[in-house]
Amino acid sequence: MIIAVSNQKGGVGKTTTAVNLSAASADSGRRTLLLDLDPQANATMSFVDMTNVTKSVYDAIEDGSCSIADTIVESSVKNLSVAPSRISLAKVEQKLAGELDANHRLADLLQPIRGDYRNIIIDCPPSLGLLTVNGLVAATHLLVPIQSSYFALEGTDDLLDTYEKVMARLNPNLKMLGFVITMHEKRKTIAKDVRKQVKKRFGKAVFKTVISKSVRLEESPAYKESIFSYAPKSSGATEYYKLFQEVLDRA
Repeated sequence: MIIAVSNQKGGVGKTTTAVNLSAASADSGRRTLLLDLDPQANATMSFVDMTNVTKSVYDAIEDGSCSIADTIVESSVKNLSVAPSRISLAKVEQKLAGELDANHRLADLLQPIRGDYRNIIIDCPPSLGLLTVNGLVAATHLLVPIQSSYFALEGTDDLLDTYEKVMARLNPNLKMLGFVITMHEKRKTIAKDVRKQVKKRFGKAVFKTVISKSVRLEESPAYKESIFSYAPKSSGATEYYKLFQEVLDRA
């Protein structure tokens, strides 16, 4: 299973979801790879000291000077490896423009190592450019985090349009895993309204598990830990574990 976690909007809990789903997969005994496709490298920094990163996904995608396997570093979480990003990844779109295999670079690079991992989680950038398309072409499933806010559904039509085009032209096996509501504040009326809107719009594609807004979830990356080791009894740990179980059931 290769899951692309994507939303073109920033600040919706995308990286938090990718990081903690990866940790939940690893904690369940499944060998897991977290692949950071976001130039901001926040997923990488959640587990890895950047001073230890000598090669990144950029080096593999941009000119093939190394393989994805050459970039992978082990995290402190058992069974969890990370293919790290760097800010230089932002230059890929310009450099690959016009290349015949531009959309398939990541899929081709992952092919030799797919059998080494039970699950690969891809943290896509907050855009619908070439990097995100590479993530969708390489993935078997798409998971979309939606922030519990007034503008929650803004941009989802564009994301779904990109998903449909990738399915039609580049990756017919890509499945919609579902939409997960994140950063939810259940006491706020607007949050309740947004949840109703999302369910009305996407129906059964919305996960039952809702991720609450949590200080612990915000703090854990600073300590290079997942929510499961940083605050194992927190609501965030409980909810992301339940989300992972739902992911397994759906997939």
